[in-house]
Amino acid sequence: MKAIDNKELILALEELEKEKGIKKEELLESIKTALITAYKRNFNSLENVNVEMDEKTGATHVYSVKEVTKKVSDNTLEISLEEAKKINKNLKVGDSVEIEIVPRDFGRIAAQTAKQVIIQKLRETERNLVFNEYNERKGEIVTGLVQKADKHIVVLDLGKLEGIMLTKDQIPTETYKVNDKIKGYVVDVERGEKGVPQAIVSRTHPDFVRKLLEFEIPEIYEGLIEIKSVSRDPGLRSKVAVYSPNENIDPVGSCVGQKGIRIQNVINELHGEKIDVIEWNADPSIFIASALLPAQIMAVDIKEEEKFAQVIVPDDQLSLAIGKSGQNARLAAKLTNWKIDIKSETQFREMLAKKVEENNEE
Repeated sequence: MKAIDNKELILALEELEKEKGIKKEELLESIKTALITAYKRNFNSLENVNVEMDEKTGATHVYSVKEVTKKVSDNTLEISLEEAKKINKNLKVGDSVEIEIVPRDFGRIAAQTAKQVIIQKLRETERNLVFNEYNERKGEIVTGLVQKADKHIVVLDLGKLEGIMLTKDQIPTETYKVNDKIKGYVVDVERGEKGVPQAIVSRTHPDFVRKLLEFEIPEIYEGLIEIKSVSRDPGLRSKVAVYSPNENIDPVGSCVGQKGIRIQNVINELHGEKIDVIEWNADPSIFIASALLPAQIMAVDIKEEEKFAQVIVPDDQLSLAIGKSGQNARLAAKLTNWKIDIKSETQFREMLAKKVEENNEE
C-alpha cells in the first residue's frame, strides 16, 4: 500500500521549530490526533484507526486496528485468527493487528487537517507568548486606547492584547470615551474566550497611586524612600504613608516636590484626586496623629492588642478629623490598619465624667 507523502510538510514544521520554537514532534503528534478524528468524520466513525507519520519524510500511514478473534462478529473491529496469521504467523486470539489502508482523497484531507492544526498551534503559541509577557507585567502600569466604554466595562487596546476595566476598577468621577488614551494598573492576566489572554486593568487600585508615585519620584524608584501604605477613596482622595531610613532625606518633601510639582503630576493623572502624603512612624500614636492630618490632634490613647486608638481633638477640629462622610477617619484607619475612634475634647470630658459618676454609684 502506498503511503501519503508530504516532504514539504516536514520542511514547514522544521522552519516553524526554528522561528517559533514549536517542537516538530509536538506538531506531528497533534496532526496525527487530528487525522484520526478527520478519518472517522469523513470515512468510518466506527472503525478503530491509527495514524503514523514519518518524522523525516512526512509519509503518512493509516492503519485499521482490529482485534484477533476466533469468530468475527464485527468486520470493522475484528479479524479472524486465520486471516491474522497471514499477516503475522505469531499472532494469537486477543492480540491487535494494524492493517494499512489508503482511503481515497485522504491526501487532500490530510493536507487540510495539517494546515488547520499548524494554524491552531501558531495561534496557541502566540497567545501563550502574549500571556507570559503580560503575566510578568502584573503590578505594572500600562497605557491603552479605549475601544469600548460603558458603565459596565471599558475595553482597552494595549497593543498585543485587550485590557478589561470593570465597574469596580473605574474611577467614579471619570468618564471614558472611545479613543481616549488612559493609564491603568495591571491587576491580573486571564485567559478569556477561546484562550485569548486579556489583562484586568484598574484605575481604582491603591497600588495604581503607588506606581504613579514611583514613576514620578526617583527616590522611591531607587529605594531611598519607601511607600509603607496607601489608602484610597478613588477619584476623591488618597493618603500615602512614606518613610526614609536616611535622616538626610525628607520623605514628604521629596514626594511633594518644589511648589508641589511632583505630586501635581500624579494628581493630574488622577484628574484632581487629592493626595495627602504622610510620614510613616514606627510609633502608632505618632503615625495615627499624622494620618488624621490636616486635623490637629490633642492626644492618642492606644490599645496595642486590639489595635484600637482613641483620638482626642479640639472641639473645632472634630469635623475636620472625621471628614466629609467620614472620609478622613476612614482613610486614616485603612492607612494605619488601626481602628480609630475620634472624640472632641468636650465629648471626651463628658465621657470621663459619666464614668466617674457610674463608678461612684457602684
